[in-house]
Amino acid sequence: MTLGPTEWQARRIGVRKWEEEHPGIPRPNEARLDPELLDNGDTRNVVDAYRYWTREAIVADIDSRRHALHIAIENFENDANIGTVVRTANAFAVDTVHIVGRRRWNRRGAMVTDRYQHLMHHDATNTVFEYARSQGLSVVAVDNTPGCVPLETAQLPRRCMLLFGQEGPGVTQDAQDLAEMTVSIAQFGSTRSINAGVAAGIAMHTWIRQHADLSRAW
Repeated sequence: MTLGPTEWQARRIGVRKWEEEHPGIPRPNEARLDPELLDNGDTRNVVDAYRYWTREAIVADIDSRRHALHIAIENFENDANIGTVVRTANAFAVDTVHIVGRRRWNRRGAMVTDRYQHLMHHDATNTVFEYARSQGLSVVAVDNTPGCVPLETAQLPRRCMLLFGQEGPGVTQDAQDLAEMTVSIAQFGSTRSINAGVAAGIAMHTWIRQHADLSRAW
């Protein structure tokens, strides 16, 4: 079989059971390690530093260094976009993803990262703002509307909640009115807007560049 582009970098994912991966080395006696994973191997979608760790131990470790960044998404209709936002938020150690309007969604697109990412559901946008005020978070809406501040030149607050609307309608007017500011992502082609999940990733990375300690990245 001729390999295509997606297989050019094909390799075994994860690690085998402990005895095969570390022949002759006794199993470590650590509470954070999962006996079942040690017995059977670990092929989860986690960085190598977390191999054999229990889910609880991984979450606790991320909790010890999560960023002061929250993400809120208003009424996303596309489950894949929700999954993309959650997966990206997990990659950047976002504190919490706030999902407005939907308690049930197909989590396949999150690639199991929702097990390690804090999620909070809200019935309406106003409760998101109430939460932000209670936690001292500045809400920054992300949308391409007249009068927006370019994300490329904006200084995002360190204690920040980035808020995104669904594709098409965008951020609701109420949310824009309540937000500290609204930022836009520079575009140069013909499309009216970019994918909501992609936009969230761009905005999250902007915050990371401005505020994260890059020496702690994997």
